[in-house]
Amino acid sequence: MSDHKKKDDHDYETTGHSWDGIEEYNKPLPKWWLMVFYATIVWGIGYTIAYPAWPGVRSATAGLLGWSTRGNVEQALQDHEAELGPINEQLASVELTAIADDPELNTYAQNAGAAVFRTWCAQCHGSGAAGARGYPNLLDDSWLWGGTMEDIHYTVSHGIRNEDDPDARFSQMPSFGRDDLLSGEEIDQVVNFVMTLSGQTPPAPDLVEAGAEVFDINCSSCHGEDGTGDRWQGAPNLTDAIWLYGGDYDTLHETVYNARFGVMPPMGGADLSEAEIRAVATYVHGLGGGEAPEE
Repeated sequence: MSDHKKKDDHDYETTGHSWDGIEEYNKPLPKWWLMVFYATIVWGIGYTIAYPAWPGVRSATAGLLGWSTRGNVEQALQDHEAELGPINEQLASVELTAIADDPELNTYAQNAGAAVFRTWCAQCHGSGAAGARGYPNLLDDSWLWGGTMEDIHYTVSHGIRNEDDPDARFSQMPSFGRDDLLSGEEIDQVVNFVMTLSGQTPPAPDLVEAGAEVFDINCSSCHGEDGTGDRWQGAPNLTDAIWLYGGDYDTLHETVYNARFGVMPPMGGADLSEAEIRAVATYVHGLGGGEAPEE
């Protein structure tokens, strides 16, 4: 015999459960609610068939529609590139020095160049382009190999001292100590002398005079007799306060003894398009240290 009972004042059976005198109706769910519930089940099954859903060993099921978030992003990027196509073509073909003369093109180049810089250059030169130990500060006006738009464009395109581009900027300082080109005493002398070139007080002033002779014989061919350097050889100016690795005695001693050989990769070709190289060159040139073209 069923435990379900009908209430005297209602047509619905109860479940037989009672809590504190309150009985639970055995009332069916509304048909509209059940229809919606069953529809969601059908919709869910259809969704897993139409779209990527079930994980596999190597990848998820692709779905009959072949839709993917990656495909969406790729299409959005393609649409964006197509939209920017005309102005990128203009940027890639105009004379470098003429970019600044076109306000719209220059604004675009500055904004696009900032994005390229943050993506490809900030890891070494810093997000604000102030550089770091071994990585040049791009905000000042001290440039090796030149700071005009053409010079910067060439450096970005081909890089520095890399093995990937035969047209890379190249310079090499001898390892005077490691290769036994100078004795320990001579290195000590020339380091003390070099410190005086930038107005520093060396730890052994009595070695400066001998160091000047060592410098004249071994260093002046690249850095100049007065130590002001030769930017086109990649030889730094030793008379200012700008030091790529540091200008204290220990750092200078390490530089003379082992030499330095910083490398910058070439960004032309597979990495950046011509328009992107011109954009980042425009951005870097406008940071504050860019030079006007030579007359």
